[in-house]
Amino acid sequence: MNQYELALVVNAKIEDDARLATLEEVKELITRFGGTVTNVDDWGKKRLAYEIQKMKEGYYYFIQFDADSTVPSEIEQRIRIKENVIRYLCIRRDV
Repeated sequence: MNQYELALVVNAKIEDDARLATLEEVKELITRFGGTVTNVDDWGKKRLAYEIQKMKEGYYYFIQFDADSTVPSEIEQRIRIKENVIRYLCIRRDV
């Protein structure tokens, strides 16, 4: 098992319930493909470095998880089509 970190930027204009539901959907995706979520860091609302889809702010989440090497590509395929996710990046952590 490898350790990964998934950075998510979620739309700041949606309701809190929808934002939390998006986070839960992403965590569920990780577990569905055999990963284990170890930690979720909520950085809250931050200003974006540049405007994305006419938005200047977003909610930042960093999800650490353990999974096989095929899981990140599966997760990225599904996150790509989520409309509330502005940006994402999944990296392998060196321990």
